[in-house]
Amino acid sequence: MPIHEDRIRPVLPSVALPSRSDKQDLTAQTQALLDLGVKADRIYTDHGFTGRNKARPGLNQALAAVRTGDTLVVSKLDRLARSVPDARQIGATVHDPTDPMGKLFFNILATFAEFEADLIRHRTREGMAIARSKGKLRGKKPKLSDLQQKELVRMRNSGEYSIGDLAELFSVSRPTVYRTIARQMPINQS
Repeated sequence: MPIHEDRIRPVLPSVALPSRSDKQDLTAQTQALLDLGVKADRIYTDHGFTGRNKARPGLNQALAAVRTGDTLVVSKLDRLARSVPDARQIGATVHDPTDPMGKLFFNILATFAEFEADLIRHRTREGMAIARSKGKLRGKKPKLSDLQQKELVRMRNSGEYSIGDLAELFSVSRPTVYRTIARQMPINQS
């Protein structure tokens, strides 16, 4: 069925950025929406938010702009929501929740989006485990060398230095001093 521009006003939330990043380019998603006939001023974007984040200003603006008879277009369903409950909550605002076919179709799509997000998390964990087993993923480098850690514990055990003094002397935070002492104590007590 052809899309008649006079009958449809597309409204597009484009939530395209992965967690912890502002680096993903929205060009491909924006172009896909433009190719579908969406006008550039009707494309709403969120920068630096994930599909799991419910507080997304661009999505909220898009949902607020949807009127009866509008079609909400999203470049990928996983950009709208990454779990079935979230998709249902958002979906209830853009489709008739009493329509059994619409409800079924929306839930099936939401299930696939959640499945895809779960697969991505699983593959990431799997890859990290493999890298860790090969010694290529060791985590964050300690702020203090082994020698500095031993000296910090020796100084603390002397009773002459407070945690604050040690943090200042070694240019680290108080929690780092506490963690270092906790890690080194079993070594010194055995």
